Amino acid sequence: MSPTAAHADRIVNDLVTLLRLEQLGPDRFRGASEDIGTRNVFGGQVLGQSVMAACRTVDLERPIHSLHAYFLLPGDKREAIDYEVDRVRDGRSFATRRVSAWQKGRVIFTMMASFQAPEVGAFEHQHPMPPAPSPDTLVSDAALRRALGDRLPSTIARAKFDAERPIEYRTVDPTDPLEPEPRSSDYQLWLRSLSKLPDDPVLHCALLAYASDHGLLRAALLPHGLSFMQPNLMAASLDHAMWFHRDFRLDDWLLYAIDSPNGVGSRGLCRGQIFSRDGRLVASVAQEGVVRVLDDSAG
Repeated sequence: MSPTAAHADRIVNDLVTLLRLEQLGPDRFRGASEDIGTRNVFGGQVLGQSVMAACRTVDLERPIHSLHAYFLLPGDKREAIDYEVDRVRDGRSFATRRVSAWQKGRVIFTMMASFQAPEVGAFEHQHPMPPAPSPDTLVSDAALRRALGDRLPSTIARAKFDAERPIEYRTVDPTDPLEPEPRSSDYQLWLRSLSKLPDDPVLHCALLAYASDHGLLRAALLPHGLSFMQPNLMAASLDHAMWFHRDFRLDDWLLYAIDSPNGVGSRGLCRGQIFSRDGRLVASVAQEGVVRVLDDSAG
């Protein structure tokens, strides 16, 4: 069942509010945390809020074009997060910012972000958009979650698991998370906000950073027949890099094409390319995460 327009507007507005930070002082901000059912703060939340914090210290004529971030400690989803921005450099074309996210007196996350004044030139190329079925032909991931019904393990909070989310995802060729089988790491999903967003390019970049953390590390699990719903699996993001190439809107469908070229040392490397419906490559993403299958018999 799809959410009503009023409900979709409300939960999207809640996410927008989550990303619009409170200003504490010069280059200092505070963001609330949300509970989406994960053990710790969702990494995409910290990414999105950090993008907003960095962008609020740079003039609008220099949009963000890249970020490189490290998840240092798990965030407490019951606590607000404070963000401090260091104005590393302001050059004629580029600007650089460092963001530190603090909780309970400790830095839990750090990010470097680069901004560039627009330039027009002949230097332009991109990978073509891969073939993909239309999102209109696919079932939403929310509907697939609800369809698990009584198969859902009792250890998972049903209300959070079934809740409609402000970003809608539709996975191409989804797998059964309770009975996963080994398959190629390559997979695709479509994403967009559930309702229309304000005409604010900074907000759209922050929301795409938020959404880009969803499903990325999953690519490293697929070749091994693993699922985040397995109780003996421990997985967490270590770092996250992102490049913004072209203008986009997150309230229109974007194709997220993901793969995992390498897994070694309990670390999985995952990559993603994000395309608009008309085939423009709007962003690229890379992330490495730790993946461990715990020994149930240990101890």
